[in-house]
Amino acid sequence: MFLLFSVAASTLPQILPVSTLPKSFLRSQQHYHRLFSMASNNLHHHHDENGATANATAMGTDTQNSHNSSPCKKPKYFDLDIRSEFSHHDPAVARINNGSFGSCPSSVIEAQQRYQLRFLEQPDEFYFNHLKPSILRSREAIKTLINADHVDEISIVDNATTAAAIVLQQVKWSFFESKFNPGDTAVMLHYAYGAVKKSVEAYVTRAGGHVIEVKMPFPVASNDEIITAFRNALELGKSNNRKVRLAVIDHITSMPSVVIPVKELVKMCREEGVDRIFVDAAHAIGSTRVDVKEIGADFYTSNLHKWLFCPPSIAFLHCRNPELSNLHHPVVSHEYGNGLAIESSWIGTRDYSAQLVVPEALEFVSRFEGGLDGIREWNHQKVIEMANMLAKSWGTHLGSPPDMCSSMAMVGLPTCLEIMSDSDGLKLRSHLRECFKVEVPIYYRQPEVGEVNPITGFSRLKEIGCNIATKGDNNASVAVSE
Repeated sequence: MFLLFSVAASTLPQILPVSTLPKSFLRSQQHYHRLFSMASNNLHHHHDENGATANATAMGTDTQNSHNSSPCKKPKYFDLDIRSEFSHHDPAVARINNGSFGSCPSSVIEAQQRYQLRFLEQPDEFYFNHLKPSILRSREAIKTLINADHVDEISIVDNATTAAAIVLQQVKWSFFESKFNPGDTAVMLHYAYGAVKKSVEAYVTRAGGHVIEVKMPFPVASNDEIITAFRNALELGKSNNRKVRLAVIDHITSMPSVVIPVKELVKMCREEGVDRIFVDAAHAIGSTRVDVKEIGADFYTSNLHKWLFCPPSIAFLHCRNPELSNLHHPVVSHEYGNGLAIESSWIGTRDYSAQLVVPEALEFVSRFEGGLDGIREWNHQKVIEMANMLAKSWGTHLGSPPDMCSSMAMVGLPTCLEIMSDSDGLKLRSHLRECFKVEVPIYYRQPEVGEVNPITGFSRLKEIGCNIATKGDNNASVAVSE
């Protein structure tokens, strides 16, 4: 993910009441101005060298980056075309939060609207003759994209949270039906997505399961740290004659954002006899390579509206052995019992149009040199470049090595801001939104005992390159986005 973030000191208006700001803002506004001026100067220098700001994004233009010796080539796309594809975005806002809601191009939105109108024109004809074939077309495209063996392995749902509920619901019934014993364990990362952690609580803990969270270090220096922590958690899960029934593994954690060594962790789970392995890869498609056969998990889900340019909301759930999984959609409708893929294709009257335009989104991606791989490589290269620029300006560091970043990176905020709580992080995020029109997630890290001058605030920087805000020489300028 990519954040290209420049703020000029002269544009720091005091809009919020003083009481709403972190205390460091009250004591050190002069330093705050100077701090963001440093980043601004570096960014403008970077801008001058590259000849363009907004086009240093996932979609890039055909402008050449002459000083960059990286073998990664900028995906070719005419500037006018790419701007028109995202002209519906608010030009005054730098939305560095693509990871939450994605960025859908106009051509895909138009395809979605055609489906919506066809349904509204004659709903019965669309339902009986077009809906399921169109969903099947999207499932077949996903099958190819992730290297699945058969289309029956692919179910389309509205988002990865729903996919998690489907898998965890099955685990719940295994406890209720005495296939699992009370106290058997589920292992998940401490940094698992909040909604998934709540689902584990709702479905596993309430059914009698015991949950062990892997305390992944952050900042993290290597995959070995994560692998060691996960192995220790599995050993703990097997203590007292318990069995590890479920492992929930993120492919890319959300906050903080780190690429997890999923293949190594899945292999470890197989060796340790874990019953079910579920990979929550909400951010994966479009920001890292996905091959479900190589990964080898029982269940794998990813959103397509985050990094694959689909409209909200659409995700897939891959089941390695669908005929044995006995999964069901939590919303029961007329297709119950016909297999998860068919159940998910009709869960009552609602707008299914986002699930029908996967081929159109892939056609959009194919217009770039190198296709999805080219965009992904370009995003990664540029997010690391911009993250290093900010870290240098602020005297901080990245939250993980470059090879553990995808299209997103974590950059430490200066300690002078004294981000001392989640509340401080939210206030800073609100301040950036309201004063600078910058939307960027802020992560608060609890300092370790005895840690001296810890960097507790991290900004998640992502670049998909669709949102551009440029407001003149003396104003905030941000080329986006998460």
